[in-house]
Amino acid sequence: MIRSLFIALVVFFSASSAADSLKVYAASSMTNAIQDISKRFYDQTGIKVVTVFGGSASLARQIDKGAPADIYISANKKWMEYLIQKGTITSENATDIARNRLVVVAGANLSDEPFDSSNKQSWVSLTQNSRIAVGQTDSVPAGIYAKQSLQTLGVWEVLKSRLASANNVRFALALVERGETDIGIVYRTDALYSDAVTIITELPESSHDPIVYPAALVNESEDAQMFFKFLMRNDAKQVLNKYGFQTINSN
Repeated sequence: MIRSLFIALVVFFSASSAADSLKVYAASSMTNAIQDISKRFYDQTGIKVVTVFGGSASLARQIDKGAPADIYISANKKWMEYLIQKGTITSENATDIARNRLVVVAGANLSDEPFDSSNKQSWVSLTQNSRIAVGQTDSVPAGIYAKQSLQTLGVWEVLKSRLASANNVRFALALVERGETDIGIVYRTDALYSDAVTIITELPESSHDPIVYPAALVNESEDAQMFFKFLMRNDAKQVLNKYGFQTINSN
């Protein structure tokens, strides 16, 4: 009897604690920025934010299946549109908040030879003894953008068998950081905050779709609406700029 009462109390307080927390599901490339924004939001409102980071596709599917997200931030429009089409969110509750760039990074073991992203031989030379770390090219936004860029640059057919695919862009970056691949294609924001990689070139923005981060209200609770509005404020925009993102409609 006492044991049952104790278990019931634990469940009650756990549920209460979870209910008091705002859950933000965000693309892994937003990890540093959203953690910082969440801390500032807590400092100003006292509302605790629980963050869940991962690939945009994986998060969108989890939310569609009922994961308790209050806010969703994707690294591309595709997965936001997926949730809109599923009826999980409405287009009125989604807005673009930031942009990013795509870069090629190298680890410590790579030579300093010049690199031309439009030159097939440059890519072949870099991948003779290694693969290119990328997000999965059919689902992870960074991987989708990378494939588009490589196709535009005319090197996709040569390189598509030389890819080391990762479930999200942070994993792709980690492969280069650990020396498991010599180079990778990741977001500029992630590369800037890694001491273990060097940016060797920035891929032309014209070679892929615009890298846009839309955010959406999944749950229209008062706390969720407060956080959503906070994302549009200068406080949050300054944080996004600090981590290398280009904010949209910034003042």
